[in-house]
Amino acid sequence: MSSPPAVSTSSSSSQPSFSLWRIAVPAFGPSLLFGIGEGAILPIVPLTARELGASVPMAALVMALIGIGSLLNNIPASMITMRWGERWAIVAAGAWSALGMALCVWTSHLGLFALGCFMVGMSQAVYNLARQSYMSEAVPVEYRARALSTLGGVMRIGMFIGPFLAAGAVHFFGLMAAYVLGIVAVAGAAILGARIPDLELPPAPPGQVAPAKPTIVSTLRDHRRVFLTLGIAVTLVSAVRASRQAVIPLWADHLALAPSVASLIYGMAGGIDMLVFYPAGKVMDQKGRRWVAVPSMLIMGLAMLLMPLTTGAATLLVAALAIGFGNGIGSGMIMTLGADHSPRHGRAHFLGVWRLMSDIGASCGPALLSFLAGSLSLAAGIAVTGGLAFAAAGVLAHWIPRRTPGRES
Repeated sequence: MSSPPAVSTSSSSSQPSFSLWRIAVPAFGPSLLFGIGEGAILPIVPLTARELGASVPMAALVMALIGIGSLLNNIPASMITMRWGERWAIVAAGAWSALGMALCVWTSHLGLFALGCFMVGMSQAVYNLARQSYMSEAVPVEYRARALSTLGGVMRIGMFIGPFLAAGAVHFFGLMAAYVLGIVAVAGAAILGARIPDLELPPAPPGQVAPAKPTIVSTLRDHRRVFLTLGIAVTLVSAVRASRQAVIPLWADHLALAPSVASLIYGMAGGIDMLVFYPAGKVMDQKGRRWVAVPSMLIMGLAMLLMPLTTGAATLLVAALAIGFGNGIGSGMIMTLGADHSPRHGRAHFLGVWRLMSDIGASCGPALLSFLAGSLSLAAGIAVTGGLAFAAAGVLAHWIPRRTPGRES
């Protein structure tokens, strides 16, 4: 089989006819399949752990290993991507995820099952970084926010579809069918990923020496200002986003709503979340990143501050929909800001650190909510999370450049 043609990464002025639709299948197809694969197994992991003899706290820990695997492997993921290139890193991530899911299927040992979950998390880090790095380079800067917002939105759609497909498979064939579905989906993502064109970095201009090969240390040194400013904002944004997944069901339980009502409210908020990613990306491309990033956090912050004042299903639904809308318009925001500030040479190392900061926020946000809910009250925890959203909005408003880096206009 011949290799796909390489994608030139020359300036956007030489690509006036660029169209996202033309690259939709190779660019976004793997993300949809990867999202379906992971979405299919996530609700089943704690149930399987319980079947293998885990206690409830142990089952929660096994579930957390997926996130821990992603967090700990962001920097190794950057090294893999720098060494093999984006295309083969994507393929390797799909294959590694499939192996992890296969281990979950074919073992009856809780320790090996936990290892399989950790492998799935590892693959998450490699896949997400390689896909972001590829799109950052392959798409002209005029279309960057739309491309990365769509990338994030398609992944969310896959994560939304996956549990429903898994529910049907589990109903007819048992718990293990969810993992088989996941294996098929992530293997399909790897196959599609193998067909994307390679990137071709332009040679150094005549008379200039090619830059030295960057390292993680040199990347941290050279871009420390960005990491200590916008990087802090990204950590706060991720903390708020991760906390929102717990806030809605926990407050619904506090209001003594039926589980079916809580699920419906959560699902409707997720539906709004998935509907607005492309328009938001277009606004970011045409007006600037601030026009979406700051309102996203302000809306989420206000909704969370008002949530403890809700007293029933109707008012909680309004707050939840506002949270979903605020999160939805921010789809791809972290990836876009990372792409804007990442260097052409050593992009994967920069994005590895960027994603590490994002994952740290995503881990600390729910932990802070849990601590405050236990030591003070759930309402206080939700209110503090809303305060974090306002803090994120302030930092984003101050540090996002008025002019998009790399754009001529």
